[in-house]
Amino acid sequence: MEMNTRSLQQSGSSKSKGKIMAKIDEEEEEEEEESLSSSCGCFSCAINEPDARLRRASLAAFFRDLPYCDYDDAAAGEVVGAVWRAAMAAPDDPELPSLGAIRCLSLLLARALADDDGGRWRRRGGENACVPYYAAHAIGYDATFPSVSRHAAEAIPLAARAASSCVADVYATFISLSPSKRPKYQRNLLLAAAAGVGHGGGEERKAEEWASQLQCWSLYLLSCLASRDVSSHATICQDAKFLGELCQMWGGLANGDSPAGVGLLRILCRSKTGRAAIAGCRDALSGLCDLARSSDDWQYMAIDCLLLLLNDRDTWHAVADATAAKLVDLADLRHLGPRRRVGNAITSALLAHDDDDEILNTEAKEAIARLREEKVERKGEEDAMDRDELLERRRVAKEKKRQGNDMFWHGEVEKAIELYTEALRLCPMRRRRERLVLHSNRAQCHLARRDAGAAASDATRALSLASRGSAHARSLWRRAQAYDMMGMARESLLDCLAFAGAWLNRPKDAAARGGNTAPKLPYCVARMIGKQMSLTGLFAAVAKKNGGNKVVDGDDCMPHYSDGDDDGGNGNIDDGEEDDVDRDESEEEEFAENELKLCRSGKGLPIITGNAWRRLVRRKKKTSEMLCHDHPSLIH
Repeated sequence: MEMNTRSLQQSGSSKSKGKIMAKIDEEEEEEEEESLSSSCGCFSCAINEPDARLRRASLAAFFRDLPYCDYDDAAAGEVVGAVWRAAMAAPDDPELPSLGAIRCLSLLLARALADDDGGRWRRRGGENACVPYYAAHAIGYDATFPSVSRHAAEAIPLAARAASSCVADVYATFISLSPSKRPKYQRNLLLAAAAGVGHGGGEERKAEEWASQLQCWSLYLLSCLASRDVSSHATICQDAKFLGELCQMWGGLANGDSPAGVGLLRILCRSKTGRAAIAGCRDALSGLCDLARSSDDWQYMAIDCLLLLLNDRDTWHAVADATAAKLVDLADLRHLGPRRRVGNAITSALLAHDDDDEILNTEAKEAIARLREEKVERKGEEDAMDRDELLERRRVAKEKKRQGNDMFWHGEVEKAIELYTEALRLCPMRRRRERLVLHSNRAQCHLARRDAGAAASDATRALSLASRGSAHARSLWRRAQAYDMMGMARESLLDCLAFAGAWLNRPKDAAARGGNTAPKLPYCVARMIGKQMSLTGLFAAVAKKNGGNKVVDGDDCMPHYSDGDDDGGNGNIDDGEEDDVDRDESEEEEFAENELKLCRSGKGLPIITGNAWRRLVRRKKKTSEMLCHDHPSLIH
């Protein structure tokens, strides 16, 4: 009897629980319907809905219906614009792809391509012109990898070709044409994408950004494939011309953190197939060396690539033969960002197989021999010397330096180089600051002789000896001039920007101003920046190849400080005594005012236009802010 009563009680309890749950579900459905009915129903409200369940349901409905609805309103542009921004901000977020965003955008692109050769699409107005623009970028989602990897054999050559040719294609089909001859569809597309920018210049700026982003997404796709599928390396490395161009590919304007071309090279260097291909491409090795000896924020990536190549015995000879003469200049580099003992790693890699260097060219052999002498033999000799002998060598080195300074002041540049070289042989290896000044002064002598290669080498050695990477302002300026002579505008510009940051942030200068006067950028530095900006724009190389780049007049060349210059060539050499320890560069290293004429006003400064300025100084933000504030004529 008790069991029956208990069963009835349990049955009644279950029924009451079921009624309660049904009532709860009914209330939740009513709340959901009320919430949906209170919403305006636009895509913006849906994507900003805080309730994840409601947001996902609304977005899925939008993505499902959008490809089949009419485009007379702004709904399409709003949806794909939001998806594009989400893809740029968080390419690995799976939410939107899982709700059908990729399928939706693919259908939009297919519909546009099948729409009577784009005729009806063009007539739909500016908002709809954004659809293929945004959709083409949004497919960069990481969640699409499994689908894309199945077509890697076809996708890799296409992506490589797009990365190599997109800049030239946009220039040839749009930038180089007069506004009246530009295809109307392209103009509508760019103007719609550049809403608020304006006509004319707005079109060109958006075209530059578009070309850059196309290159960025192509490299991103290749990097995704290369990082996850080692078998794709062979396909990527088939085109030696593409490998040689990678170091010059900077990536997209809206992707400042993109690893660009050198990031892809570093991924390829992690496989034996990739290392063999890159070691056999002289252009790729030359590009890596130039990047490693620059002020670029991606300098460390180039060094990583070269170390990976040199640490492989199968590629050591080819890489050492092509890079040793330049790479030894970085052997004294201590730290580079979070990386420690970078110079020691370079030294070890170059000397790893130097006992088998018969097949190396003469220049590489001599560079490795000098490196072995300095880092192994000479270090061993100095470790065995007593303190008095080291002090005597240091005293003699200082005297040689003083004599070298005197020779330079009197125009005896060759004799000054000899004296600085003797001083470097005598100066103890531990006296990094004194060696830095000797290399920097010798670089100035090479500039006076117009020996750009030797000047760049000595300036790089000086920068490697600095307490902080690329922190010695004089050496930055000297290397910038050397790169200018060599026609390396990009590297020269980056050194100029790094120098400008050091110059405008000098504590001594701030103290002298009393905090009330704006810092003054030397006129010749501002002029050099203007010159190099005109040579490093996204379309500069293509324009020059097609005869569209103006030749810079001889007056725009920087002074090279020989004894015939107005300043007598005597504002450059450091003749001050140095302390035993490294000190901050801003405490002791300044240009004399008779060397660099300060800009007392904005008059006469170059006008810099285009996205090149914004692209370069975005990674030197503090420098750019100060330049733009104090020299408004530097920007357009």
